[in-house]
Amino acid sequence: MATDPERLLRTDAARNVERILRSARKVFTESGPDAQLDEIAQHAGVGSRTLYRRFPNKAVLAKAALEQGIAEYIAPAIEQALLDDDPLRALTSVIDAAMGLAAHEHNTLAAARRAGAVISDAIGPYYTSLTLLTRRAQQAGRIRADLAPEDLPRIMAMLFSLLWTMDPASEGWRRYLSLILDGMSPAAATPLPEPVPLRPSSQPRNWPI
Repeated sequence: MATDPERLLRTDAARNVERILRSARKVFTESGPDAQLDEIAQHAGVGSRTLYRRFPNKAVLAKAALEQGIAEYIAPAIEQALLDDDPLRALTSVIDAAMGLAAHEHNTLAAARRAGAVISDAIGPYYTSLTLLTRRAQQAGRIRADLAPEDLPRIMAMLFSLLWTMDPASEGWRRYLSLILDGMSPAAATPLPEPVPLRPSSQPRNWPI
């Protein structure tokens, strides 16, 4: 059983990690994806050695910061969507949450991309839920029946790529999300060519843009 000093140390360590991750997201937002780890440590009010002990490089830190964002933005949306009796609204809400995260954390995503962070394990549950919600919407006749699971990461990659063409804070991406959703509707849909398998290396790095 942990003693009181041990519990205190663990609590302090957890608080430090929380501060570092929130500071990373804020500093990347304000200073851009090239912000240095020492700047993040200063913002968090911890020593650089404390930061490097937990996050030895920018890839590890950016990945952890994104995981925190996913837990805050996407996980609750998935939980709520799975309880929603309107399958199209449920699917749309999860895609909207992912786009909201990508827009809000655009510089953190860019930092992760430049540092070579691989976040496939963090986004796996998102795509699993997206596939499930899409199937529910298809069964209800709300989404075109020929949409395949491998289409979903590609659709999201197209939407994420829009953020490089605009101010992410403008929410201009909502125009194109509406276009995509219209294209996913069974109304007046024309047959699609057969889907091709995803390349194994395409998911980890293309999710966040």
